[in-house]
Amino acid sequence: MRVFQDEFLIGVTGIIFNDKDEVLLCKHTYRKPEWSLPGGYMKAKEHPSEAVEREIKEETGLVVSADYEMRVRTDRDVARLDMCFIGTYIGGEFTPSEEVTEVGFFSFEAVPLISQNQLLFIKQALEEKYLQSKKA
Repeated sequence: MRVFQDEFLIGVTGIIFNDKDEVLLCKHTYRKPEWSLPGGYMKAKEHPSEAVEREIKEETGLVVSADYEMRVRTDRDVARLDMCFIGTYIGGEFTPSEEVTEVGFFSFEAVPLISQNQLLFIKQALEEKYLQSKKA
């Protein structure tokens, strides 16, 4: 994407939970470490939550709902803004793609090797989900 788009990019990341509060992770063909949260880049005239849902559907075949925005962060090294959403797994069957070879739902304690910042995002999302459930 960066080769073809030299202007500002907006990335989207989904922290998607199933009904057991397990988080969806994807095994990517192009990342190190291979496992990470699903996401991608927004298209023109697309809402960020729609971008999360579309990217996950395109890369995995799974249907999710991006329920609410958790955080926005900037990347100082490249012209990129990343928006992170907490969402819910709805259904669908996994279909491998050029980018994702495997998916899994993992409890926080069983998360495979992922980047430290994504692990912190998952922890924060679980805390926010807990706080939201206390309000309800």
